[in-house]
Amino acid sequence: MATRKPYPSDVSDEEWAFVAPYLALVREDASQRSHDLREVFNGLSWVVRTGSPWRYMPHDLPPWEAVYQQARRWFWAGVFEAMVHDLRVLLRLSAGRASDPTAAILASRSLRSTPESGSRGGYDGAKRKKGSKVHAAVDTLGHLLAMRISPANEQEREYVGELAQAVQEVTGESVELAYVDQG
Repeated sequence: MATRKPYPSDVSDEEWAFVAPYLALVREDASQRSHDLREVFNGLSWVVRTGSPWRYMPHDLPPWEAVYQQARRWFWAGVFEAMVHDLRVLLRLSAGRASDPTAAILASRSLRSTPESGSRGGYDGAKRKKGSKVHAAVDTLGHLLAMRISPANEQEREYVGELAQAVQEVTGESVELAYVDQG
């Protein structure tokens, strides 16, 4: 990173100190590691923040193929779920709360799709949007517990059981109360 100008999406030193232990799937001197891990993560962060296709990554970051392949390994290994869980615990403890929540809030939101979304999109008549619906469960501080995506024409109540089960798995069955809207 010292040889290039930083992007706004680059992780700070403090953020890197938190995420680095989760991302190191192999030793630093492993033969397959030909790119700096922080730069690979900065490449993934750039794609996520800009919404740009992988192949459009700037040339001063590692090659898009290397970033894509490493991101797949991280997803497969569950490192982001572990990171979110531990961060949620830290934030809850710093707010003076128990590490695991006892209440959750379930809600959904319809998002417009692009022509490329194809069959994943549905039409939400209430919101007058063609696209996808994000079903989310958060704790009472707003920290993500679970999320599912469906076509926008599917009803929220169809995903309550699935979200509730995911919330109980993530929290070790500590949630006793769920808040939902009329949908």
